Amino acid sequence: MAAHPIWRMLGSRRLLVLLRSPLPSAGRAAHRGTDTGSLTKQAEATVATDWKKKLTPEQFYVTREKGTEPPFSGIYLNNTESGIYCCVCCNAPLFSSEKKYNSGTGWPSFSEAYGACGRDESNTNIMRRPDNSLGSTRTEVVCKQCDAHLGHVFDDGPTPSGQRFCINSVSLNFKPGSGQ
Repeated sequence: MAAHPIWRMLGSRRLLVLLRSPLPSAGRAAHRGTDTGSLTKQAEATVATDWKKKLTPEQFYVTREKGTEPPFSGIYLNNTESGIYCCVCCNAPLFSSEKKYNSGTGWPSFSEAYGACGRDESNTNIMRRPDNSLGSTRTEVVCKQCDAHLGHVFDDGPTPSGQRFCINSVSLNFKPGSGQ
């Protein structure tokens, strides 16, 4: 059995659905020996092209290629307005201004994610992942909804959480409001 790619448009997002069913006999002959990995590569390239159309080059570099903006350069580093910080890619709420603080590190810092209850992050839009990319173990923070790289979290933050979410400004959109 071969996998058929079927594209469905969902707003501005594309969803690749692979169905397991036999191809017609002519299709089977034409697809014998083909690299099924190329479907994945093609889908990834299409998704990357869509993100490149939606994001600025800096936003794409940080959120899709796991880059980092230079320290002390971010638009939200010194923002003190009340509101919610959302994912620049999908608009999911990520952090509240009520949990933002000045860590002195050069990036916006938060003591917990929006929707967290202590260390319980099950109602948040973030996920943690191990990151060994620079020869040391860190914890990457990504958007649970669209897998955008946001930054990292460290265990040297203020009490009571003891966490420091060190987040790239370029991965965020700020929505002024109550911050709750």
